[in-house]
Amino acid sequence: MEPSVCNSNKIAGNKLPGDKGLFITFEGGEGCGKTTMVPMLKEHLTSLGFKVECTREPGGTKIAEQIRNILVTKDEEEQLNPKTELLLMYSARAQLVNSKIKPLLEESNTIVISDRFDLSTVAYQGYGRGISLDEIAALRQVAIGDFKPDLTLLFDLDIKEGLLRANKRSAADRFEQESLDFFYRVQEGFQKELQHHAHMSCVIDSSKSIEEVKEQVIVAVNKLLKAKGFEI
Repeated sequence: MEPSVCNSNKIAGNKLPGDKGLFITFEGGEGCGKTTMVPMLKEHLTSLGFKVECTREPGGTKIAEQIRNILVTKDEEEQLNPKTELLLMYSARAQLVNSKIKPLLEESNTIVISDRFDLSTVAYQGYGRGISLDEIAALRQVAIGDFKPDLTLLFDLDIKEGLLRANKRSAADRFEQESLDFFYRVQEGFQKELQHHAHMSCVIDSSKSIEEVKEQVIVAVNKLLKAKGFEI
């Protein structure tokens, strides 16, 4: 059963307390189901009277999508260097955050949902590629400063199951062609780093059915809304 929502009469014209909107990010390994949940959460939040904008990383703007094409496409003639990969990730993120997300969040009744954000870089380029976390932190400061999500949902799923799901939906991109060892390191990164943000994060069990995963997501987001003073 879906968690209860506000009465429609109470929702009309309501806004989040404060002057800013909210930023929610979905994180997780390949095939974990987070992308499927984005439109479902949007539908739920829209029913509560919010303006909802969805985006993805890398990508989300015209320039960032061009960078995405470089990052996800495997070139047989030239291998993308890990440091280049990291720099491209933050180039795309700087463009997305500063030209799209921040302006949207100036509207107090707007909620932005992003399919991946900074935690993915720590997990993939930090733990996966072995790049220094200090170097990543320094680059983050240049690209987006102290900007961070109000809530991060980590979709947790067995690595082999996730890759099986990913391979069924489409041809594997450059990241999905990595070794199992790479993805185990990425998973370790997600789990370790999320501990540093426990107050603004939640782990979603992606092994459940779509409806059960949706319920977990809505419960976590409703908790955030209540904490921000919105009546659910």
